[in-house]
Amino acid sequence: MLGLPSVPASCLRPRDPRRGAVLTLTFVAVVAVGAFTGCWDRADGAAVVARTGTPGPGTARPEGTADREAVARAAAEAVAEGKSGKKAAQEVVSRSGDRWGTVYDRGEYAAFAEGLDGHWTGVGVWAVRAQDGMITVDGVEPGGPAARAGLRAGDRLLSVDGHGVTGLAVADVVALLRGTAGTPVVLNLSRDGADLTETVVRERLSTEPVTVRRLAGDVTVIKVTSFTRGSGDRVRAAVRAAPPGGGVMLDLRGNRGGLVSEAVTAASAFLDGGLVATYDVRGEQRVLNAAPGGDTTRPLVALVDGGTMSAAELVTGALQDRGRAVAVGSRTFGKGSVQMPTELPDGSVAELTVGTYRTPAGRSLDGAGITPDVPAGERAEERAVTVLGGLGVGP
Repeated sequence: MLGLPSVPASCLRPRDPRRGAVLTLTFVAVVAVGAFTGCWDRADGAAVVARTGTPGPGTARPEGTADREAVARAAAEAVAEGKSGKKAAQEVVSRSGDRWGTVYDRGEYAAFAEGLDGHWTGVGVWAVRAQDGMITVDGVEPGGPAARAGLRAGDRLLSVDGHGVTGLAVADVVALLRGTAGTPVVLNLSRDGADLTETVVRERLSTEPVTVRRLAGDVTVIKVTSFTRGSGDRVRAAVRAAPPGGGVMLDLRGNRGGLVSEAVTAASAFLDGGLVATYDVRGEQRVLNAAPGGDTTRPLVALVDGGTMSAAELVTGALQDRGRAVAVGSRTFGKGSVQMPTELPDGSVAELTVGTYRTPAGRSLDGAGITPDVPAGERAEERAVTVLGGLGVGP
């Protein structure tokens, strides 16, 4: 792997959120780059950004990733024999140890694309896969079909319509949960050592990715649940509408990520250009930069927890390293790898890990997550208010 782009020491300042440090790097326009969202994992195109190195002909794949050519070859051979190209490709991905790699058929990929607009058809659950391959419900959409059926975070999902899910990629589990609105799906679960079965009817669901509320003392809370299309601009609008001199609490708890282009736009609301993150694609280093003109003086706290993933971690790491925000909460998930799509001969799409993200200070997020500046548990919002008070926000 090539080294990260050199950043002069003078460009990195102490973590003081009131100073709004600016990296003296040339602004580079970022065009649609996708990242996994933890549950609704998918990529959304490629990036057109500054490149900081070119890999040589012998550049190796990152460890624990699938060989793109081997995946495509397996799919082509299967199709030629009248078999499922998707299944053959998925077998190669599974053997590779690529934790985040998966394969979609055309319909599944179209459904995930729809999800990036904040709409989908399903039961309203988020899931994670443990190291032992068990699939656990990580969250339940409030008011959705799963919530009405009594599903809870922490439930272990054993099967969907009779298909065992242990060991499957999360994206494959999500594909089983999705379907036509109005159709039932039978879920076999384990809770506190007891098995239970629930029949849930799929619905057309939608989510509001950005909500805004005000607290006493001119504190604006901007809650971002996911970085779907348009969410970055909504964050910027919320910052512009906040009371002059008031503080902002950027709540990224439970945010499973989304589109990196939207995450960069959201970070730009608090930065005046400069570095947001670097990442590599098969050894070739690339750069993500913020747009100029963001609010660099307003006191800012980023709320995070173990459900803060991927693009949400990218935002947090940038604001933390740039001295723009104090991170409050608990350690984030640690999903910092890059996936990109490859179309296969039968029209299915393989999304394979091609590299990792790094923060402006060069920290790798993958497997490590982000350690908050101020640890806090269930009363994290109260701690955040206290931090903002120390920065001069309040009555």
